[in-house]
Amino acid sequence: MSLSPELLLHGYSIGIFPMAEHRDDPDLFWVDPKFRGIFPLDGFHISRSLARRIRNCGYTVSINRDFPGVVDGCADRTDTWINQELRTLYQKLNQSGHAHSLEIWDGPNLVGGVYGVTLGAAFFGESMFSRRKDASKIALAYLVDRLRSCGFKLFDTQFLTAHLASLGAIEVPRAQYRNALEEAVTIAADFSADLDQSPDGVIQRITQTS
Repeated sequence: MSLSPELLLHGYSIGIFPMAEHRDDPDLFWVDPKFRGIFPLDGFHISRSLARRIRNCGYTVSINRDFPGVVDGCADRTDTWINQELRTLYQKLNQSGHAHSLEIWDGPNLVGGVYGVTLGAAFFGESMFSRRKDASKIALAYLVDRLRSCGFKLFDTQFLTAHLASLGAIEVPRAQYRNALEEAVTIAADFSADLDQSPDGVIQRITQTS
């Protein structure tokens, strides 16, 4: 099937998302998991070692500075579901304000990041990557802080992995997910709002309410 950005957003709004079998497969298919991975926004697990890493790593964090670079970083692996059509669609959604990236930089080098789609107060996490130790964990910490601080109510991770579970993600039945989604898409949130992104500020906000 071929998708438009509008049809892609409609799919997210009703609880489904597209994938390809691999990067060279031109075909896409909709996915509707029986159980959905989500990140409770008050349940991110920030260990002492991760907090130290955030404070001492020397990385800088940005949003929407290199959206294509983050998507390409996520697709740069042996097996990926991100084909050229999806890459183009996500780029169009980024240009229209419906898809966002969070980047982790080591000097001038992009070393990690995460990207996703937004509708109302729902953030649909698509993928993340890491080229340095803990870069994806640091990206998730900054992302959770941003989602909470900017009024988001739902952080969808699509599937639950051991890595995500170790940081606080859980799995919920499809019906429960769709109830949360139905409410979240009616609420306004602003992913791009100005925030204090200092390491201490992020750690303090997460640990105060998690």
